[in-house]
Amino acid sequence: MHFASNVVRPPYEANSAYLQVTSGCSHNACRFCTYYKDAPFAVSPESEIVEDLKEMASYGVPFPRIWLQGADPFLLTFEKLKRIAELIHQYLPFVKTIGGYGRVNSLRNKTVDQLRELKNLGYSGIVFGVESGDEKVLTYMNKGYHADEIVPQLSKMDQAGIPYEVIFLSGLGGQGLWLGSCEKDGCCLQPAPSRPHPHCRPYDFPGYAAHEDVHSGEFEEATEGERILELKEFLTDLTIDTLIDATNASIITAIYGQIPAQKQDMIDRLQAVYDTYGEQGLRQMRDSLGAI
Repeated sequence: MHFASNVVRPPYEANSAYLQVTSGCSHNACRFCTYYKDAPFAVSPESEIVEDLKEMASYGVPFPRIWLQGADPFLLTFEKLKRIAELIHQYLPFVKTIGGYGRVNSLRNKTVDQLRELKNLGYSGIVFGVESGDEKVLTYMNKGYHADEIVPQLSKMDQAGIPYEVIFLSGLGGQGLWLGSCEKDGCCLQPAPSRPHPHCRPYDFPGYAAHEDVHSGEFEEATEGERILELKEFLTDLTIDTLIDATNASIITAIYGQIPAQKQDMIDRLQAVYDTYGEQGLRQMRDSLGAI
């Protein structure tokens, strides 16, 4: 198998098979991300993809899902993604769905009709690292697109009927900016015919990921309390029917539930933890987890 760097995937994709179609990250300039510094961006040649598919077919294991490797394989053109799906189904006819990471700007080069065709070929559960809906935060972190692109681009996925997920990073704005950031995050996901309706996976942003800015004093980390309050207010602002899965290791207070049915339960849990432990207790909880 051809892997230019370590396998990167969401925790819940542990049982998927992995196929590299891109390596590295096409942007690779976000100030908070260090995942893909060891591999320059490249598109895998079809010959390598075919070799890997033949090897996977030789395993004799009928796995139902493939997770495409690379920071943003969904940026590939419609034609290339279509060809990859055709090859997967040719060599691995038991595969039902195909997932992978994408960026908001991965959708610029695709029409809704093209996305519908990709859905019919098995693309499902694409994960977009939106991170924030705050233009100031996106610009500072050099995310590579603007806040006003999020809704128009992701709404194409809704129109095409492709299930997808978005990641938000609480605390990404740093200390003192949590309220404005979460309000703008929530605005990206309010109900309207053209607004996105994804599953949401909030993460806590560890300030050490921007360690140079922290050490220089340019960036001041959000406190643990601010991260919890930001997540709480983010949930408060949401009214769409969506699943919240904040059970990853980066969050000291895991929550999971459906909005609107379990919205208040999740809000109450976050408030109770904040009230019970206070900033010092929350910091101790973070320290007990070690570096995530």
